[in-house]
Amino acid sequence: MLHQPHPKAPGLAAGIDEPLIAELVDRFYARVREDELIGPVFEARIENWDEHLAKLRAFWSSVVLMTGRYKGQPMPVHAAISEITDAHFERWLSLFADTAKTVCPPAAAALFIDRSQRIAQSLSLGIAASRGIIA
Repeated sequence: MLHQPHPKAPGLAAGIDEPLIAELVDRFYARVREDELIGPVFEARIENWDEHLAKLRAFWSSVVLMTGRYKGQPMPVHAAISEITDAHFERWLSLFADTAKTVCPPAAAALFIDRSQRIAQSLSLGIAASRGIIA
């Protein structure tokens, strides 16, 4: 079931809708799966890509359209992956930004890129804290 976007969702003003989210997620993760650095991290853990992509579409819908579709907890999942480093985050962000600029109109790409950077920073700090690197 799709939830309606919140009237004040930032994605509405940027022209984002569910089909655009699906296209971005699908094209981005197709690139991720082929990437030499981050592809193996995903391939080692994702058993059902259709299910995973649906979860990621729900995540981005919740982030930019405020639909409340995503119900997961990404921090513990990412913190449990011992090989994740800053290089992985940098590559993920680079691929994501490139894909967003290719798939999305400029305002939508800018919003997705901004949110991806904030999310990556939060995850990176959370992982560092969970590893005792920062207090």
